[in-house]
Amino acid sequence: MSMTYRLHYAPDNASLIVRLALLEMSVPFEDILVDRRKQEQSSEDYLRINPAGLIPALETDQGTLFETGAILLWLSEQHNALAPTPDSEERPDFLKWLFYISNTLHPNLRMHFYPGKYIKAGQETALRDGCRANLTKSLTLLEAEAGQGHSWFNSASPSVADIYLAACLRWMDLYTNRDRPWFTLSDWPNLTTLCKKLDRRASVLAASPIEGFAPNPFSNPQPVTPLAGAAV
Repeated sequence: MSMTYRLHYAPDNASLIVRLALLEMSVPFEDILVDRRKQEQSSEDYLRINPAGLIPALETDQGTLFETGAILLWLSEQHNALAPTPDSEERPDFLKWLFYISNTLHPNLRMHFYPGKYIKAGQETALRDGCRANLTKSLTLLEAEAGQGHSWFNSASPSVADIYLAACLRWMDLYTNRDRPWFTLSDWPNLTTLCKKLDRRASVLAASPIEGFAPNPFSNPQPVTPLAGAAV
């Protein structure tokens, strides 16, 4: 399928997940930097593309998509890749866990990163403690699921669910451990294996310069040094 894609990105933001999916699918695309140092995600120009003011957005011949889970699901269906097919017996399990990552895990991370967007000043510690409890529950569930032998989760080749989860685990390590460290990836052996598999993918090596990755960006996360733009 031939289609024109324009990915609006910032380094080591959720656009990373979409970038890796496009690279895994061998789909050509143009990327356009949204410079967070200049708050371009809140600019009038960007809000015309994504009125939610969040990154990423993906322009396609069929219109512009935003929300990471929606983009991933749409791409997997358009290109019949990185997911069980709609008629597969594995499709229901894939869908429920993809949306669990998108609707439960990722929002808890976002609340931990930006508590001031969700709660009054002075209550940040309580919110973060609640997020960490929720994240620990999510990790327990995902660790168990990653050991079930699914073809679409922690298998030989990644699915969009693997890519989404690995990025969240990376950010959990880098950005939720700053004040009171609580998360160690190696405590979760199946999730560690998932991250190590993704580290070795050609898609990750191709993305590394523009994202600013050090080696093994998912199993051993380090702050980014991108060619342009900033992660925060």
